[in-house]
Amino acid sequence: MAATPALTLLGRAYCHLCEDMKVALEPLRRDFSFTLHEVDVDADAALEARFGELVPVLMPGKPADLRADSSANAAPLCHYFLDEAATRVWLAAHGATRTAR
Repeated sequence: MAATPALTLLGRAYCHLCEDMKVALEPLRRDFSFTLHEVDVDADAALEARFGELVPVLMPGKPADLRADSSANAAPLCHYFLDEAATRVWLAAHGATRTAR
């Protein structure tokens, strides 16, 4: 059985766009099986330096993947606003099972 795909939402506690992206992901959570990890970039100096004002950023993979030198997870799926089409394509390509409606 394949592992459930993971996405990581990088944001800040006081960021309204971060909350908006989290809300925008809800329809995808109803359509696909995946794990969503949330990370506050201000809690990690390396992530804050890397992403700065780009938050929110939706990255493929788990938070630990962001700290590794992993070319598979180097590119964000989107930032500022959810790119729903690109995220759906990524989820389908990485084995996210469709949930029953």
